[in-house]
Amino acid sequence: MNLSRPFITRPVATTLLALGVALAGLFAFIKLPVSPLPQVDFPTISVQASLPGASPETVATSVTSPLERHLGSIADVTEMTSTSTVGNARIILQFGLNRDIDGAARD
Repeated sequence: MNLSRPFITRPVATTLLALGVALAGLFAFIKLPVSPLPQVDFPTISVQASLPGASPETVATSVTSPLERHLGSIADVTEMTSTSTVGNARIILQFGLNRDIDGAARD
């Protein structure tokens, strides 16, 4: 017995079957309880420091770099972003999802 014979001899039934499978797949996809972009709040700490009247280069070398070295030693830091402007430095630390943010702030 040839498996493809019933599908070849009945093209209308084959088309309806294919359409039914496609519709069932579309219905299942719509009912799938998964968010395409889930909301995830990463534990984040922002550190700000100032050196009034200093240029951005001076702030970067005198304030930002030492703070980055010190803050980089905190456990489970996944990302560190820093910005140095006239008289101000800002460092944003992002931690892994399992890290306790209060414990990270104490560190």
